[in-house]
Amino acid sequence: MKIALLADIHGNSLALDAALADIEAIGVDQYWILGDLVALGPDPVGVLERLSNIQHCFIIRGNTDRYVVTGDRPPPFAKDLGTDREAIRVFAEIAGTFAWTQGAITAAGWFDWLSRLPLELRMMLPDGTKCLCVHATPGKDDGPGIEKDLSGAEICGILSDCDDYLVCIGHNHQPIDRKVGKWHIVNPGSISNPRAPILEASYAILEATKEGYNIEHRLAEYDREQIILQVKALKHPGADFIINHMRGLHK
Repeated sequence: MKIALLADIHGNSLALDAALADIEAIGVDQYWILGDLVALGPDPVGVLERLSNIQHCFIIRGNTDRYVVTGDRPPPFAKDLGTDREAIRVFAEIAGTFAWTQGAITAAGWFDWLSRLPLELRMMLPDGTKCLCVHATPGKDDGPGIEKDLSGAEICGILSDCDDYLVCIGHNHQPIDRKVGKWHIVNPGSISNPRAPILEASYAILEATKEGYNIEHRLAEYDREQIILQVKALKHPGADFIINHMRGLHK
C-alpha cells in the first residue's frame, strides 16, 4: 500500500492542488494529514473542501487549527507587550490573521468540523509497524517539536514514553527521515510556508508491504506569485508574513 503524508497546508489551496496532482499521478491508497490545515493562507475554506472530498483520508489537528477554534494564540501575549513596537505589530498581525481565518471557516460552515479533529492518530502498517501521527510531539500539537538537528539524546528524551516505532510529525516545516534509538521519525515537510531554501510544496510517500516500508520525500512546484496576488487582493492581515514565506525571506 502507498500512503501520502502531508502537513502544514496553512490555507494554501494552490500548493495543496500541486501536491494532490503529483500524488494522483503516483496513485495512493490512503492520505495521512498531519495538521495545520487552515490558518495563515488565503484560502482556508478551499483547503477543507479539497480534503473532505478525498477518499481514505485521515486528518489530525495542528496547533494553528486549535488556535482558530479555541481562541488560543501563540506568543507574543498581550501582557508581555509593553512598549515594544515590533512585538505590538506582530501581536496585531497574529490576532488579525486568526480572526480572519476563523471568520472564513465559520461563515462557510466548517467551524464544528475543524473543532472535532483529533490530536493523534495511531495506525499499523502491513508488516506490523506501529505508527503514531501527531502534529508536534506525542501528546502535543505545539511547542518546539522535533527539529532535524536535535541530538539523538534529545530526541530520545522527547519520545521516551512513545511505544510506536514510526512517528509521523509536522509543525517544523522541514523534511525529516531519521532513525534514533527505537524510533523512526518522519516529517514530510510543509505544503505551504516551508523553510528556505525549499520553496515548493513538500510532502512524502510511505510505501508499505508485509516485508517492510520505505519513505520518499517529494516536491511539487506551484505558482507562489499567485498566492502573493491573492493575499494582496484580499487585504489579508497576515500578507507580509505570507509573502516573505513565498519568496523564501522568512527567518
